[in-house]
This record gives sequence, C-alpha cells and structure tokens, in this order.
Amino acid sequence: MYDREEPASLAALPEHSLDNPDDDDVLSGVLSSIRLSGSLQFCFMPAGNWQTDDKPAFNKGESSAGVMPFHIVVEGSCWLKLADRQVDLTAGDIVAFPFGTGHQLGHGTGGRMINPTTLLPPKPWREIPVLHYGEGPQPLRLLCGYLQCNAMDFRPLRKALPTLLHMRTGGSDDTHWLRATITQIVAEVDRPRTGGQSMLERLTEIIFIELLRHEILASGTGSVGWLAALADPSLARCLAVIHDKPDRDWSVQSLASAAGASRSTLAERFEAVLGTSPMRYVRDWRLYLASVALRTTGRPIATIGHDAGYSTEAAFNRAFSRAYGAPPATWRQKARSGSR
Repeated sequence: MYDREEPASLAALPEHSLDNPDDDDVLSGVLSSIRLSGSLQFCFMPAGNWQTDDKPAFNKGESSAGVMPFHIVVEGSCWLKLADRQVDLTAGDIVAFPFGTGHQLGHGTGGRMINPTTLLPPKPWREIPVLHYGEGPQPLRLLCGYLQCNAMDFRPLRKALPTLLHMRTGGSDDTHWLRATITQIVAEVDRPRTGGQSMLERLTEIIFIELLRHEILASGTGSVGWLAALADPSLARCLAVIHDKPDRDWSVQSLASAAGASRSTLAERFEAVLGTSPMRYVRDWRLYLASVALRTTGRPIATIGHDAGYSTEAAFNRAFSRAYGAPPATWRQKARSGSR
C-alpha cells in the first residue's frame, strides 16, 4: 500500500491477467471510461433577429461540476460569442462547453433579448420542449441542452479540454454518420415514442464522444495534455492498460514494458506531454475511480480507499483531500446533493 507522494510501485488487489489491447483499439479502451450520467434537452426555433441576454442562456454556471451546455445547429445559421471570440455557426455544427463557460447566441444585430431557459416547462417532461420565438418563417433550428459528465472529476481530462469544443459536420463524407445521428435526434424530438428520453441521452453521448475524438485527432505532435497523449502511440498504450487494469501491481518497469518503451523514455514522455509521472498518473486514475465509488455506492470509505491502493483510511483521506479539495466523507455528501 502507498502513502507517499510518488511511490515506486502501487500495491494491488488480487492479480488479474494482463491482456495488452490492440493498438487500433487503444482509443476506444480509454474513452470507454467516459460516460454521461444525464442530459437535459430542448428544441429552440427563433425567427428574425435575436440574441440571448447578458446572462447567457443555456449556462448553468461554472460551479456546476461536470455540467456542459451544448448546441446542435439543425437548420439555418447563427453566431456564438464567447468572451472576445465570435464564431459563425451553420447547419451541422456542434458546440459544447466543458466548463459551462458563459456564452451568447444570436442572429443579426440589434435583435430582441431572449432567454429560452426561463420558459421551459417544469420537469419531468413527457416530450422534448419546442420553443418558438418571433413570427414568420423559421430560418433556424437548434437542439440545446446540458450534459452531465462526471468524468470531468478526472483531473488530466479536465486540464486537457478547451473552453469550447466545436465540430463542423456539413459537407464532409467523414462525418455523414454523425449527420445521421443528428437526424435521428431530430426524429426523436419530432415524433416522440416510448423510450425517447433514454434514446436521446445515448445519441447525445455518442456525439460528445465524437467531439472528444475530433479534438484528440486534431492534436499535433507538439501538443501537450491528456488528449495529446492519446494521439501518442506509446503513451496511449500505457494509458490504456492503466485504465483497463487499475488494480494491477504497477511499477514503472511494467508500464514501460506494456508501452513498448524504456523506463527513461516513458518517464520523459509522461513529463513532456502530461506534466506528470507514470506512477502519479496511476494514483490519479485510482483516486478518480474512488470518487466514482463514493458518488455512486454506499461502500465504506475504508474499503474504497483500500481498493484505491491505500493501507489505511487516514492515508486515503489525505490523498483524496489533496486531489479533490475535501475529505472523502465531505466530498461524498456534496456530490450526492449536487452542490459541488
């Protein structure tokens, strides 16, 4: 068991066999840890010139951990303002805000101020709300909402993400399946059927994963951060086995062997791209899994700490507090109440 800042190795639960994943499936193996725990969606159809108010619509605030506003442009075009940046959005564009960053949407100039979220009906919804603004033809159709992604508690992922994820799907053969996914979402909104809410959550999850994959593939060889690491063959192999077998008795040597690199090369790549060491990454991943167990199970804290590799509850409390800013018991209470 460990109770040091950077142990040479981490003790394990009962040994599992190690099957190195194929190189082509490394990305899938790592992304399999990212799941959405819920979503809120509605359809927004304004006409004429308009803009959201000074407290941007579709923003639940940066204090809502893991809550990500998103917009999908189904028809028409509009603009997006994010701080001093403006982006023109057209049909097929998808945007998401990993940190809930405040933003405005609009069309034209000098249009009426609106905030669709203030007119949403109370939940639960039997059907996806469709909000209309203005008169005349509807030149714009947006699918809007929030994603709840608890994987944002994993620090390497959180540090790697930009304030805006943006992907264009119009006019590209490579994204025809994604356009088909958007079409299916629209169909679920227009023709509600039994199980529609669950279907919409799953389809939205697919789109979010594709946004992340797009960001990963866009990372150049000189990039740094978790997404860039997934584009690095040796680092991706190493991260995949860590994520796949977090309870294995890892050492720098065993990780280097799994990555197909020397110990020194692996350590250098981790430091250069991820800004950490292999063993610290193992610790961070185990602590993230501990946070998932704290949020979703009633297991004793000492048991969760043991599973994370700590010999005593006190050692686990210290490590978790350093990583998450609160002791496990306090963090569990806040996470379950949604007040983090």
